[in-house]
Formats: sequence, C-alpha cells, structure tokens
Amino acid sequence: MRHRILLFSALWLLVACGPKNHPAAPVGMEYAQWFDLQGNQVIVHSPYGAEPDTLTVDKPLRSIVCMSSSYIGFLDALGCDSVVTAVSGLGYVSDPEVREAAIDVGYDAALDYESIVKLQPDLLLTYAVSAAEPPYLAKLREVGIRTAVIHEHLESHPLARAEYIKLFGLLTGRTAQADSLFREIRDRYESLAQAPEKPKKVLVNIPYADQWYIPGGDNYMTRLIRDAGGEVLGAVDGRFESSVISVEKAFEYAQVADFWLNPGWCSTKDQLRSVHPLFADFPVIDKPVWNNTKQSTPDGGNAFWETGPVRPDLILEDLRAIFDGAEVPGTYYFELN
Repeated sequence: MRHRILLFSALWLLVACGPKNHPAAPVGMEYAQWFDLQGNQVIVHSPYGAEPDTLTVDKPLRSIVCMSSSYIGFLDALGCDSVVTAVSGLGYVSDPEVREAAIDVGYDAALDYESIVKLQPDLLLTYAVSAAEPPYLAKLREVGIRTAVIHEHLESHPLARAEYIKLFGLLTGRTAQADSLFREIRDRYESLAQAPEKPKKVLVNIPYADQWYIPGGDNYMTRLIRDAGGEVLGAVDGRFESSVISVEKAFEYAQVADFWLNPGWCSTKDQLRSVHPLFADFPVIDKPVWNNTKQSTPDGGNAFWETGPVRPDLILEDLRAIFDGAEVPGTYYFELN
C-alpha cells in the first residue's frame, strides 16, 4: 500500500512541475485552457507551444482505453463508465464496475499492445508529462489504434479540470448532460469559495526521494486550499510548478502552521514521526493532520485522484470544514491522521 501511494504522489509531483507559465490558450471554455470544442471536434491546445491537435467525433464512442484514472471519474459522472474497456493500472481504480469489467493494459514501457489490438477500442486516451509525446503512441497508430493526448492534469484551476466533463460529454454523445453537470459543480464550488482576512496556515506534503515539494501559488492544490480559506506555506505566487524546500525550512513553517495536509503514505502520526527525526519536534504534528486517503482501495487506488478532478466542489467542502474547525465526520476525501 505504501509504495503505491508514493507512486501516486510521484506522478502528482511530476506534473506539478510543469508547464512553466505558458500564456492561456485562446479557447472558448469558461476555465479550461488546454482544450476547446467546435461542433463535433475536440481541439487540444498544447501547454508546450506546439500546434493544436484535432479529434473528430462522428458518433458516440463505445470503447475507450483510459491511461489515467481521472478519465474514469469523468465518464462515471456521466453514467458512461461502461465504455471504459481497458485501463492502465487496474489495481489503482476505485470504480467497482470498471474494476470488474475492464482489462489492464499495463504502463508506458510495458504496454500490452496485443491486448489493445484485440480490443480494437474507439480511442486510447492518455496524457503527457513533457513536450515529448509518449513513445508508445506512434506504435499504436501504426497498428491502427486511434489515440489522443489531453492535458487535464496540467490545468491549474480546479474548475478548469472539472470542465473536461464537457470533453467527455462530446466523446460519449452526452454534451447537454455534461454542460448541466459542469454548471452545477461550478455554481456549488463558487458558492463555497471564500477569502478570509486571516487564512489558515497550511504545511503540505512530506519529502519524496529526499526532496520536499511545495506547489506553486497558481497550482491546482494551492488554489483549492486558498479557496477553502487556507494558505500554503512556501507557495511561490505566480508559479504553477513546485518549489523544493529543505526539512529545516519545513521546520520553520511547522512553527506557524495550523494544519498539516496530505502527508504522503502516512496514515498515523506515529508513521509521520518515523519519516524524519525532526518530525517529532514539528509543533504542527500536535495539531490536526489530514490526508486525502479516505477513499483508498486495498490495492492502492484513491478516489481523490479518480473522482476528485470532476468534483472539486466536494474537495472544497471537505477543506472548508477542516479549516473552519467544524465537526467533520462526513468528509468525502479527507481523513484525520
């Protein structure tokens, strides 16, 4: 369980380091920067300055290979998780129907090409963590598999990620439903967002591979915390990418922090103290420590990464309750360490 949670954390930290302040793409979405819809076409804009890609959808797709669990969350919200016929890392999937019906096609360098070709999906949907396209895509296209790369994971605003439900609505022939769901999520999120005069000070994360990452001031998680009435200690204003701090610097932040949030694989304070000798002396360890692991699966899946992108209003509701110091037995994604 521990190494799988670290894998999720590693991926999040990787994508949290890019792109580096590219200008907003000229698209027609309310929040999303990296895609647009024009009729029956998805126009994917590159965060790295490349020319846009176009995906034409002539009819609703019935078989999609999802290389990210967040795509499952969008399809589930539309009642279309049955179109997920294969995934990358089935053990990390929370959706019970997908876990039962879909096949696992492996990961980048160890992709199960034979199973994908046998499946003949309508589309393989994936992401990129740099300007370079994932190398397995060229091979899939050579054998006739339709592929597309989207950049939902690089959107900085929580509602920008949620707006990708419109993309999945077009893929599945449910555009009206997707538009309606997004409006509901947007309105609820905006009604919950707040900006108090004295935000709660929040220490986030723990070291990963001896480096302690702090998300930038324009990062997805930082925005969620800010909209909930918190302040990420060490977040650099105007940056999407993360900064690296020392444990000693974190010790300084721990003196003033009101909360410790998302401490990696640790599910108890004793585990947290075991990570580093200094942690036992962090004053914030005696205050509330919350982790986004409440809906974890035995195999290491976590609904926070699967359904959270499409439901930032639920994440925000959790964080509001936590920062307000209210009784929070009904949190959706977060649990108290």
